[in-house]
Amino acid sequence: MNPHARAMVAASAHAVIIGKKVAGMYDHVAGRHLRIAAECRGNRLQGLDGDRSAKFGGTLPELYDEGDKVFISLAVDGTKAEGYDRGSAGFYVANVSERLVHLYDYNQSAWFAFDVQTA
Repeated sequence: MNPHARAMVAASAHAVIIGKKVAGMYDHVAGRHLRIAAECRGNRLQGLDGDRSAKFGGTLPELYDEGDKVFISLAVDGTKAEGYDRGSAGFYVANVSERLVHLYDYNQSAWFAFDVQTA
């Protein structure tokens, strides 16, 4: 997955699992704040990646990234989300807590951490 897809998935997973609006994130690997927002109502998710000026969202379990024009699946089980990024042809798993998302990218064989700011 590319870095902005990981951030999009992390924000989406947090909005779905915790049920609060995501108003921004801090990417620990990149060492910077991200202008990203996400909100989930029922099984519909909508979001905006302000750094790319790209909308994302859809009806779960499918999300569409309008910037890259690709679909990413997102299935939730408790505090865990997992899915497949069709853009990179890779799987991921994300563990979500109140303020933090840990995402494992199987293509990179690495964990990525995001602090979440809620609205």
